[in-house]
Amino acid sequence: MSNPNKLNRRSFLKVSALAGGGLILSFNWLAGCKPEEIEELGLPKEWFRLNGYIKIGENGLITIMSPNPEGGQNVKTSMPLIVAEELDADWKNVVVEQAPLDTDNFTRQFIGGSQAIRIGWIPLRTAGATARQLLINAASQEWNAPAAEITTESGYLIHQANNKRAHFGEMASLAATLPLPENVELKDISEFKLIGKSHKNVETKNIITGKPLFGIDYKKPGMLIAMIIHPPAHGMKLKSFDDSAAKNLPGIKGIFEFKSLQDDYPRTFFDTVSFTDLIAIVGDSTWQVLQAKKAISAEWEPIQGYEEKRDRFGAPEIRIVPTGLESEESQRLKMEAAAESPRTFRKDGNPEQAFQNAAQVIERTYEAPFLSHNCMEPMNFFAHVEGDRVNCAGPLQKPELTEQALSQRLGIPVENIEIEMTRLGGGYGRRSYAHWLVEAAVISQKMNAPIKLIYTREDDMSGGIYRSRYHATYRAALDENNQLIGFHLIAGGLPENPLYPDRFPAGAVDNYWAEGWEVPSNLTTGSFRAPRSNFMAAVEQSFLDEVAEAAGKDPIDFRMQLLEKAKANPVGDRNDYDPERYAGVLELVKSKSNWGQTPAGISRGVSAYFCHNSYAAQVVDLKVENGEVQIDKVFNAIDCGLVVNPDAAKNLCEGAVVDGIGTALFGELKFNQGMPDRMNFDRYRMIRMKEAPKEIETHFVESQIDPTGLGEPAYPPVFAALANALYQATGKRFYKQPFIHELIG
Repeated sequence: MSNPNKLNRRSFLKVSALAGGGLILSFNWLAGCKPEEIEELGLPKEWFRLNGYIKIGENGLITIMSPNPEGGQNVKTSMPLIVAEELDADWKNVVVEQAPLDTDNFTRQFIGGSQAIRIGWIPLRTAGATARQLLINAASQEWNAPAAEITTESGYLIHQANNKRAHFGEMASLAATLPLPENVELKDISEFKLIGKSHKNVETKNIITGKPLFGIDYKKPGMLIAMIIHPPAHGMKLKSFDDSAAKNLPGIKGIFEFKSLQDDYPRTFFDTVSFTDLIAIVGDSTWQVLQAKKAISAEWEPIQGYEEKRDRFGAPEIRIVPTGLESEESQRLKMEAAAESPRTFRKDGNPEQAFQNAAQVIERTYEAPFLSHNCMEPMNFFAHVEGDRVNCAGPLQKPELTEQALSQRLGIPVENIEIEMTRLGGGYGRRSYAHWLVEAAVISQKMNAPIKLIYTREDDMSGGIYRSRYHATYRAALDENNQLIGFHLIAGGLPENPLYPDRFPAGAVDNYWAEGWEVPSNLTTGSFRAPRSNFMAAVEQSFLDEVAEAAGKDPIDFRMQLLEKAKANPVGDRNDYDPERYAGVLELVKSKSNWGQTPAGISRGVSAYFCHNSYAAQVVDLKVENGEVQIDKVFNAIDCGLVVNPDAAKNLCEGAVVDGIGTALFGELKFNQGMPDRMNFDRYRMIRMKEAPKEIETHFVESQIDPTGLGEPAYPPVFAALANALYQATGKRFYKQPFIHELIG
């Protein structure tokens, strides 16, 4: 298709001839990239610099920058692959580099919400196509041949009529002097050579050989190690501390109190942090700092409740932070009270009448606890503040948003802040709230030295940014013919309401009612893989299975009938899902799993869900022996639009399945007087290798629509597929997470 270049040369593309021959194309959507010399390839010593870029050397080597943080979702391979496709590059001659942050030229340099490929799809393709057209125009001028007659193939320019052939590097210098084309032609999907085929992760060798990639690996000469002490309980703050036994220990350079964020700072959504009044311990080594940390005694006092002003993506928001030390029972009582007076978010038809006239009513209540992210790599960041300049490096998901808080706290303009992004050793939303970067920088500024801040596992698990605690009650009304005539749900949480009122089965039931509530808390919560959906999918799909059973219908057939209703005669116009795509993944998983022909000795359950613009359906095959769950196989059916890199996509889905099963079975965090009851992996149960599925089979719906996202959609439905399979195996329904308690109870 033809894609107009709406951006001018200054804001979108700049080219410069290189002394040794070569071309650099810099794009504002590929942000903040600084070229690195690769001397063994004979590249010139002077590079044209802007921000993001494609580099083409005179020998034909191509460097493509990956703009977004890499957290295991493989965007460092997939995003450059999209550029290379439209450039018509030979992938084996492409070098991929991680871009640092540049807020002047790029505003979408983050991971989260399964958005990286979806948002970057057209800009990335346009960048590659623009570079390709410039090279064609250069060859046209050099060979005195019409541009329309010149083709490209795997890094070469070809003019068939004159038997001319040159690799991209041979035309790079001339291409650098030509004007930017007003329009570029994007390939038809049928012409793709790279997209849709599997390619190995560009970091595979570095990962398996142990090359430093993660923030925890980062080192700089003269770097000191820092740790922090925060209050032991939510609802408390620092009163005083005694460091007399710690300050003279070997290697200790400083111990002091500091504020990470000022009290009057108007926080953005991702400036969430539990504790801002902290104690810093700085020393030569991790061990020395740990010993000093243990030797410090601190006194804490209760906080006074307050309101926190926040900016939620341009909309003002008030977060209520109440006084008190929360415990399991006090939370439960507050949640029960809030559930008595919910707010209506959607109401179709006359649900009250439908329930009065029902021949059968099914009502079930579901609960899910707080969860800790527990990334394998502890929170860490490097920062070096020198006067009015800041250099940082480490793992975070939303560097641009964090940079704003860092600039405000230090009083240093954002243009003087550089953030290098390392590979994330797990993120899942936790590294969206990068307060530890601000903490590292404040400590560096105080010490006038390069600092690497490291959290212990206990620091992270007791410091907040949890998945909220949730509760939901579902009711279904069936008539005398076992048809679903009414549906009512009331969902809420502490402190977040998880309700999505316009999702399935909204639009498929004539009488539908969705209500919600929330309870303020001084526990800080935030994004957790597939936020809110990870709970709503679990309970919705578990409940639908039970309703299908009450109606005497096959679980898949029951869902398909509802989706047919939503497609043929939808109720309301606010439904946020496509019933045809939704049904498509159910049909695919039904076919691939041979639904209806359950293997001997196996119990199976199904689930399907829409979130983050994509659709996933799953069938779990398992057996339960002596209270232990043995998962034989999981079938994935995914509709995420066009799949850029199939192997990477399968890996992402497999990881989501393992992660979801582990959380559903074991994930749990409770509080006693504001303190979490689990502080490390000795008590916070994670899935073990022997508990993972023996096999995971993933199938993608063939699609030619643009990619719609994949990092999160495969995670939520597996909770219910597991619960529904466990019911078939044990005869018990599972209403409370984690399921392990009811399995062994």
